[in-house]
Amino acid sequence: MLSISAATGLRLALPLLLIGLFSGEQLWSAVPILAHIPQVLVIAVLVIWSLLELTISKDRVNRRFLQSAELFFSPFVGTIAGIAIARLADIADSWLLVLLAATGGILALVIQMVQVGWLYRFNSPPMWAIFVEDALCICLAFFAFDAPEQGGLIALLLLWLAIRSSIIWQQWQKKR
Repeated sequence: MLSISAATGLRLALPLLLIGLFSGEQLWSAVPILAHIPQVLVIAVLVIWSLLELTISKDRVNRRFLQSAELFFSPFVGTIAGIAIARLADIADSWLLVLLAATGGILALVIQMVQVGWLYRFNSPPMWAIFVEDALCICLAFFAFDAPEQGGLIALLLLWLAIRSSIIWQQWQKKR
């Protein structure tokens, strides 16, 4: 669950699209909100948004607009993705599901906030870093299904980097 939540912190639509594709014939039946929307519409919206994420994120001005929108939606998508993975793992306890959903939403928000902070702090990350984010997002989504322990460790590493970034920003602010 940590792995897919970290992936939604990096990109929003791509992890949800991969959840549907990896779920087999069920598609988005385990995803809370998407299960009630026609599947053709869900696929169309997620494919278009994923393509926008993968193409628009390379331009500095469009990236600011995209990340501002994703900052708003990231806790919701992280919560939805966390619940979906928990349901696919047959976790039925309601209190545990609520805890996992809240953790997923907060983790996605924290990672997205760090991305926005780095974008505004350094104007634009190098192009190789953007491609690394894309690859990491895909890997984390794969890990959520195939290797959840390794994906969780990578997600915790990203959380540690986020905490470390906040310390660096505080030190930088004191120097100014």
